[in-house]
Amino acid sequence: MIRLFVPTPLAADAAVLPTLDQSRYLSQVMRLKIGDDLLVFNGRDGEWRCVITEVLKKGLVLKAEAQVRPPATGPDLELLISVVKKSALEFAVEKATELGVRRIRLVVTHRTQVQHVRMDRLDAIAIEAAEQTGRVDVPMIDEPVKLGELLDRWEAGRRLMFCDETGGAPATAALQTAGEDPWAVLIGPEGGFSPEERERLRALPFTTAVSLGPRILRADTAAIAALTLWQAAVGDWERQPRASLSTPQQNGA
Repeated sequence: MIRLFVPTPLAADAAVLPTLDQSRYLSQVMRLKIGDDLLVFNGRDGEWRCVITEVLKKGLVLKAEAQVRPPATGPDLELLISVVKKSALEFAVEKATELGVRRIRLVVTHRTQVQHVRMDRLDAIAIEAAEQTGRVDVPMIDEPVKLGELLDRWEAGRRLMFCDETGGAPATAALQTAGEDPWAVLIGPEGGFSPEERERLRALPFTTAVSLGPRILRADTAAIAALTLWQAAVGDWERQPRASLSTPQQNGA
């Protein structure tokens, strides 16, 4: 069944108004008509079965009929990734969403080649990935921030998996006793971390420095590899997502 993300509240008998582009997709591409139903979620109220009740010039009108799944989130995992080239960053956001990341933080390191980031484009990619993978939440994506500033205000109790291209403990071994604490995975820029950044990261008490193998990986490849290893070790691949009363809301939604 078709799944659609909408920013509006969802409740029994609530009217739901898709965007014009979504309405065109439903009516012109998928050929839906009055009486047809689809699944809708907003990242807060779970997943709802909705039925098309009106076809207007400015779009469709849906009515929420029944909640199919309650609100739920995956493990408390964040991806911290340096701002890299557009295609690599978009790919990493898409795959991180598919792999269940709850939040994506864009970071600026000493060797980051700063460039304009279209946050609206990244949000749209995350939404589409959530629609396709069956998630009922969408990861929050934060504006770029300097790595040092992020570390200065680090959240107490969150552990950091520092993927260091110069070496570290094998990721599989390091995660064997990781537990289910909140975690973040840090991926650096194409030029790697500076010696000063590496020294500071390794000295932090909440950091676990790991190696992703003998080969130098692109940032997007490293992100997928690290998230996959984490999910396999301590993630939700072998259990159902946690029910949640509240979930992060999508930027700009």
